[in-house]
Amino acid sequence: MGIRVLLILGMFCSINLCTAQNSQYKEDFPDKITLRLALQTTSNNFTLRDKITRNKTEFIPNDKSYLGLSILFRFLEVDLGYAPNFLSENKDNGDSKLITFNIRTFFGQFMQTVDYYKQKGFFVRTQDITLPVDDLKTLKIGGSSSYIFNPDFSFRAIGFQNEWQTQSVGSFIPSISYYYTKFKLEDPLIENQLEKSFKVAVGPGYYYNWVFDENYLLSAGATGGLGFNYSSTDGKNSFNGLAQLVFRMTGGYNSESFFGGVNINTQLLSHTSDENFILDDSISFLEFYVGYRFDAPKKWIAKADEISRKLGIE
Repeated sequence: MGIRVLLILGMFCSINLCTAQNSQYKEDFPDKITLRLALQTTSNNFTLRDKITRNKTEFIPNDKSYLGLSILFRFLEVDLGYAPNFLSENKDNGDSKLITFNIRTFFGQFMQTVDYYKQKGFFVRTQDITLPVDDLKTLKIGGSSSYIFNPDFSFRAIGFQNEWQTQSVGSFIPSISYYYTKFKLEDPLIENQLEKSFKVAVGPGYYYNWVFDENYLLSAGATGGLGFNYSSTDGKNSFNGLAQLVFRMTGGYNSESFFGGVNINTQLLSHTSDENFILDDSISFLEFYVGYRFDAPKKWIAKADEISRKLGIE
């Protein structure tokens, strides 16, 4: 019957090399343990468009939604998740698989992300037909490096909820993104196909956190970039221009103990090929979450303070 249960193990690290202090614009929770339960859907889709005929072929991974439980204290978050069968998106997915791993770290006002996506099992859809392709696999490894110009802007408030934005503020956030992608089809009836690509994009971004009635937050922002794509397919190499668009929106409620909300994040990397095709490589993420904070044991706080002093991140 194939694999119907998805297990995801990820460790999300948030390290701030500056002094962690509250300001009039944001508040952190250094002595709290945060428990977070989320319903998440994420995937890496591909669309091949013909520039002349305008026809397109979509490579859509089998949908999988999973429940995630996160435990966060200071600079370390451990995230566990699985895809239960009672969710309609996870039924009849055959031998499809999805493994994701994400890390986000903060070094002062620098932010670093690392992403890993491994997928198996797609639907190929054209204007005429939709066919399952169980032996199609993709692997993506990469991330981005960004700089948050405004130190009063809290990206943690829209990504981790271990910090809260107390006043409305925005920031210019330029970034550089880089991804390696492998696209592999293993089918005993046809010749195996393999494509590898390396993408780099650089561009500006701007994000803004609106705070309403102290406890409600609405955040939105986007990043646009230009770069290049280098591809290798069956021994043939190509080098083309690349365009990037990243959009993120978050809405939520926060108090000293309870918080909840929704995250929407999508990234599109688009480039042309030598054969008059345009390839759209998109990553989408949707999350509904609730959480609760409670006081950490004094021994944990003392140990965390000791580690922070040794690492010079007090």
